[in-house]
Amino acid sequence: MASTQSAAATLRSAWIAHAQAKPAIALGLFGAVLVVMLLLGASGYSAFRNGDESNIRYALLGGTAGFAATALGALMAIALGNISTRTQDSMLGFAAGMMLAASSFSLILPGLAAARDLFGSGPAAALTVVAGLGFGVLLMLGLDYFTPHEHESAGAFGPDHQRMSRVWLFVFAIILHNIPEGMAIGVSFADGDMNVGLPLTMAIAIQDIPEGLAVALALRTTGLSAWRSILVAAASGLMEPLGALVGLGISSGLAVAYPVSLGLAAGAMIFVVSHEVIPETHRNGHQTPATVGLMGGFAVMMFLDTALG
Repeated sequence: MASTQSAAATLRSAWIAHAQAKPAIALGLFGAVLVVMLLLGASGYSAFRNGDESNIRYALLGGTAGFAATALGALMAIALGNISTRTQDSMLGFAAGMMLAASSFSLILPGLAAARDLFGSGPAAALTVVAGLGFGVLLMLGLDYFTPHEHESAGAFGPDHQRMSRVWLFVFAIILHNIPEGMAIGVSFADGDMNVGLPLTMAIAIQDIPEGLAVALALRTTGLSAWRSILVAAASGLMEPLGALVGLGISSGLAVAYPVSLGLAAGAMIFVVSHEVIPETHRNGHQTPATVGLMGGFAVMMFLDTALG
């Protein structure tokens, strides 16, 4: 008990030191979390109370599809064994391309259309979605800075990361990666528009397969056994149905919450792609296959959005 309290006190001191070192990031995270909480409080109650059971069901199914795809990719690690780093970078590049296209076609453009219908003004619509983008970036920037985690190539980050095992640091990195994906799925179903929700959910589920495979293979390098790596990689996908409920909650009920939340989810996803996925695919000298994979993923998502939208 005493050791647990000591560890909590040490982590709290590390968080305070981090906040004092970067007060702007700390303030940004506080503001972003406050906005999310306000949207949840104002919108979530209305959405769940007024009987939006179908949207809740769609969001949960979409998030579960992301979890299932992550688990499938993790299971493929057994069948494929050790694949080359070049192939992994190409697959992650493909996933990054799909996330970028989904952010553009399934989040930002519908957000602009919804805000324009609400305000009747192009500039006001753009400012609304840009505000959401900013909140999404602040949220992920703060979480990235204040959460102990580790990237396979870049090493460990976050307060008091020296006291945590490499496996848990890597798991936290995966969780940070999956939060915006789940939120995006939930937000996409908030307006009850399947033309927005279905393409985005399909895109995230498709890109979760190579992502789950890459995560399971990377966990093997931390010393975990094959089956434990698969279980941890699959369990990380549980953040997607949970994130979907949060995304649905912050974007339902209030009219302005929908375009703001679409922008927030897009900003969070673009941040993850730029801050984590693309740098990871370029650190091993495989920039060209990773970029080709990114363009392929972008094209596939653009086709899905056009065909299903």
